[in-house]
Amino acid sequence: MKVSVKLETAGRRGKQVSVIKGITHNPQVIEKLEKKLKSQLGTGGTTKGKTIEIQGDHVNRIKKILEKDGYEIKG
Repeated sequence: MKVSVKLETAGRRGKQVSVIKGITHNPQVIEKLEKKLKSQLGTGGTTKGKTIEIQGDHVNRIKKILEKDGYEIKG
């Protein structure tokens, strides 16, 4: 499955958020992935639909974690 990982600051009062889009699993799998990422990165985050938002600039670390889990990173 191809997912994209990007850093966004727009509309967040200048705060950095790492956004993972393109996840097509069911909500339970997405929430498990979110919890795994938050615990491994030591930061907060949330799930909005099929998008995971992790607080801070963790794009490179997220890519490594997702690639280990078998996800393909596009872009």
